[in-house]
Amino acid sequence: MRLGADPETFLVDGSGKHISAIGFINADKWNPLQIPDMPQGFTLQEDNVSLEYGIPPASSAEEFASHIQSVMERSKQWIPNLGFSNLSCTIFDKDQMKHPAAHVFGCEPDFNAWTGETNMPPQPPHPFMRSAGGHIHVETKKDPAHVVKMMDLYLGVPSVLMDKGSERRKMYGKPGAHRVKSYGPEYRVLSNFWIFDKKYIQWVWDQTSRALHSKVDINSLKDFIHIAINEDDKTMAEALINEYNLQVV
Repeated sequence: MRLGADPETFLVDGSGKHISAIGFINADKWNPLQIPDMPQGFTLQEDNVSLEYGIPPASSAEEFASHIQSVMERSKQWIPNLGFSNLSCTIFDKDQMKHPAAHVFGCEPDFNAWTGETNMPPQPPHPFMRSAGGHIHVETKKDPAHVVKMMDLYLGVPSVLMDKGSERRKMYGKPGAHRVKSYGPEYRVLSNFWIFDKKYIQWVWDQTSRALHSKVDINSLKDFIHIAINEDDKTMAEALINEYNLQVV
């Protein structure tokens, strides 16, 4: 198994105000910035008002964590006097939303592994509400839809208890959200909550590995998984966690 990721983070100034990333990197998803003096695949770009990282695929949990942490550390030279917000969803002040790029998101559709249908573009409940994802790229020859369903159980369900930013689920992170890449699925359910602590990055690695090797009859759990994630139902999540020995850190 090899894992990559393209997590996003918001920026904050010294007062804690969220600051748009637009203009700091001057690179987007079609032309990301390859970080000088780092191996190919370590990239930065602006995604709406967030800062997005790219990492090359990692072959171990330790390497996966190192990739995430090192690219975040290196990005600091492009954002002087700013820090990282640990929120996965927030409402930006109006003065940070003046640029047209701040209103462009959801430009490429993702898909629902449970239905095979295209997910509807997000509609934020507040025009200045933005969210930050922690998408996971899984290199595998297994069926992408099946892998994503399994990841809903092993990662999506425990995240209901671990991720304090449940507001994001009003726009993104529905069960089964993914894109299919040449190497396997891009799992798009989780927010960025896991990128700020090595133990959470290790958790992503471990639970993805379990998802790839699990023999659970996943289709029989569809309704329970959807209730847990879509409704932020912690009681249902706990029941699934206990039944299937899911890891929560």
